Amino acid sequence: MAESPEWGGVVIYRAAADVVVLFHLAFILFVVAGGFLVLRWPKLAWIHVPAFSWGALIEFTGWICPLTPLENTFRVAAGGLGYSGGFVEEYLIPMVYPASLTRTIQLVIGAAVVAINAGVYGWLLLRKKRHGS
Repeated sequence: MAESPEWGGVVIYRAAADVVVLFHLAFILFVVAGGFLVLRWPKLAWIHVPAFSWGALIEFTGWICPLTPLENTFRVAAGGLGYSGGFVEEYLIPMVYPASLTRTIQLVIGAAVVAINAGVYGWLLLRKKRHGS
């Protein structure tokens, strides 16, 4: 039996939504821990500083990251399949969109992002100053 064109579209949109979630998770990890990569590859700071600044801004202001509506657009286009079944839905989505997220937790996350990255960049600047490079 041939696959209906409708079913193919559902699969494509659902896969696109899953890719957005994976990218979102990777971005969050980069925002939080990318400073440690900058210790090894200092030129990466040109990408990391705007990324962690954006991540902190999202948390401090309570704005919604544009990746969230993009993912939701794909989910709706896939027929509103929700988050049932599969690795992405079961394990990654709750990490990116925790149910218990409150405004206070967002502010703590924003402060942690700033503190972690300020520490890493401060250490990087001290190291650079000591070595004179």
